[in-house]
Amino acid sequence: MAQDSIFIGGGGEDYAVPQNLLLKYGNRHGLIAGATGTGKTVSLQILAEGFSQAGVPVFLADVKSDLSGLAAAGTHEHKLHDKLIARAETIGFEDYGYDDFPVVFWDLFGEQGHPVRTTVTEMGPLLLSQLLGLNETQEGVINIAFTIADDQGMLLLDLKDLRAILNHVGENASDISTTYGYVTKSSVGAILRRLLVLEKQGGEAFFGEPALKLTDMIALTPKGQGRINILAAEKLMQSPKLYATFLLWLLSELFEELPEVGDPDKPKFVFFFDEAHLLFDDAPKALIDKVEMVARLIRSKGVGVYFITQNPADVPDDILGQLGNRVQHALRAYTPRDRKALRAAAQTFRLNPRFDAELAIPDLGTGEALVSTLEDKGAPSMVERTLVRPPSSRLGPLTDAERKDVIQDSPLFGVYDDPIDRKSAFEMLNGRAEEAVPAADNDGKLTIDFEQFNSARRYVPVNVPNARQTRQSVQHAAPKEKAAPKRKGSSRQTVGEAAMKSFARSVSSRIGREIVRGVLGGVFRGR
Repeated sequence: MAQDSIFIGGGGEDYAVPQNLLLKYGNRHGLIAGATGTGKTVSLQILAEGFSQAGVPVFLADVKSDLSGLAAAGTHEHKLHDKLIARAETIGFEDYGYDDFPVVFWDLFGEQGHPVRTTVTEMGPLLLSQLLGLNETQEGVINIAFTIADDQGMLLLDLKDLRAILNHVGENASDISTTYGYVTKSSVGAILRRLLVLEKQGGEAFFGEPALKLTDMIALTPKGQGRINILAAEKLMQSPKLYATFLLWLLSELFEELPEVGDPDKPKFVFFFDEAHLLFDDAPKALIDKVEMVARLIRSKGVGVYFITQNPADVPDDILGQLGNRVQHALRAYTPRDRKALRAAAQTFRLNPRFDAELAIPDLGTGEALVSTLEDKGAPSMVERTLVRPPSSRLGPLTDAERKDVIQDSPLFGVYDDPIDRKSAFEMLNGRAEEAVPAADNDGKLTIDFEQFNSARRYVPVNVPNARQTRQSVQHAAPKEKAAPKRKGSSRQTVGEAAMKSFARSVSSRIGREIVRGVLGGVFRGR
């Protein structure tokens, strides 16, 4: 097969006409669509193989663990071996053989691959608001929190940093509103509740350091093959919003970090977005506009984006129109709505006078597809009914032992496995209060910097419910001394009274912080 293209399968009446995806148009994006069980996963698998063999790194999400088989060669013992060989002969695939590919496994939860992390700052307020499902007002509060963190030089790395800065915003809402815009404690409370939900879904493991370096994904093997990065998404799919937001973040990072390359001979990186409908379901227009902009512009960075979904109608029309390479598997049309979607899918192809695409789509068998790719000058080819080529790697998942071996043999083993916790917003905000703790001078007398102490108190984040009750209980427990006589007509405290009250408050603050650290320390040690 030609080295400047990827062989997809055989088309035409006798399946003898090669259907290829030209590498120079691989960054013009694509679509793999079809009902469950019609062969979408195999089509994704052979494209990943083809790009890797051509020296193009790939990222894909494995929502059913089927694609982990890319790391192992197919075998003659496979129950479908005879059928695979027969299909290769039918379509004239003379170079067909079994082979494995360089795979690196990733997992947001760090269970079935190298951990994937990013920082709160890198995620940014827009995607974070989408992840948390915030309304416009709450999104404004998130933007204010990010701005304050920037202005005060505080890093936002993980969720405890975000929680600390939000508590700071809530505690100082009246002062902040005059400078940054109106903030209410109720809005802050609503965001904190959403953060709690995100933590329960496992989102806490995603935020932190060491953060993912894209250069570790966009890499070649010593033999010149493109690395295939597989995200273990079976568990992640239980939190669809986290899944969609992570993939959109990764796409945005590629757009921001990669340089312009114009029209390369082959893509620099190819991104497969499985279960694409999850990105667009209930998404606000601003987010869809961002996806459209990234999809339109990222091809100049040499990145190809391929959406995999059951129905082309799952993808907004403005984005669908940018997907030049199409592999359409069978669709079912049992209802008027299904028939309308089928008709719309057929109309996206360049007509072939030999058959009616609308009639052919529901008639396609497993492993068959209507294929149209970009030809010379970027024009779509005439749609062809195609028998998709068999994969060279294993059909089906790896065993747990095989996956473990691949992870341990990875060049990235040990790079991302241990988390790092640098000094950031959480530590800085708590440290400000500690600076105001009373200390004894050389004579044993209590000395207090009242100005520093009162200033620091405004920045103490309340991280634990009932922290105020804790402070009050310590104050009531403090030994009471007989008050010194006050001047007549004066309501001011004596220096001794002020010192004792300040000391009691500082003790209570320290106790509250120790409770917080004990709780959070237990959580992080248990991870």
